[in-house]
Amino acid sequence: MAMHPQLALALANQSAFKVISGLNNFDIDRVCQIVKAAEVGGATFVDIAVDPELVTVVRKLIKLPICVSAVDPKLFVPAVKAGADLIEIGNFDSFYSQGIKFEAEEVLNLTKQTRSLLPSITLSVTVPHILPLDEQVDLAQSLVSAGADIIQTEGGTSISPKQPGVHGLIEKASATLAAAYSISRAVDIPVLCASGLSSVTTPMAIAAGASGVGVGSAINQLNDSVAMIAAVRSLVESLPVPVISSRFSS
Repeated sequence: MAMHPQLALALANQSAFKVISGLNNFDIDRVCQIVKAAEVGGATFVDIAVDPELVTVVRKLIKLPICVSAVDPKLFVPAVKAGADLIEIGNFDSFYSQGIKFEAEEVLNLTKQTRSLLPSITLSVTVPHILPLDEQVDLAQSLVSAGADIIQTEGGTSISPKQPGVHGLIEKASATLAAAYSISRAVDIPVLCASGLSSVTTPMAIAAGASGVGVGSAINQLNDSVAMIAAVRSLVESLPVPVISSRFSS
């Protein structure tokens, strides 16, 4: 199965923007509110919990590509049958507060298991930021060999900025930006920079080598649709003007 053309073009032009509703967010009404705001605001694709019913509802509601995220490969199969366009092993941030960590070998094994179940679907895999940067790069290269189509970085939720304002925003994004810079220079597939980003740091992610960005709490924690749409638009407009390329398109 080829990558969704809208997503492939955006990644090739370093302009992909993903709105994340939350790995553990199974509230259909809330997820629908978030994905509708994502589409109206100009997002490229959405990332929702891996639930077939949720996928079915969202598929009828929006035209954007739908990504589903999980850490259990078996859960992907029914979600793909329900209409998911791509899958992601990741959103590990939600587990760290529970004291659950994902090491390199486990992430690689999850990737291999997922590929054996779904050999053709577009697969994104998050590299845990808890690993030293050189180990993140090594894992990313192994994930490419195991069949990953997109590598995602993370790190924002584990960083508490010590400075306010712009300094704090840059500090919060430092881990995911560093990973995006290092990994994008080590692999020949798109890198999506996510976690802890803002309108200040999304352009930095692209400058660091990312092919796009993913944003969750800055949007999904807002209280109403108007605020969500405004946040999506602000973040999308903060991205550099795309340079037409065919690097990753197929």
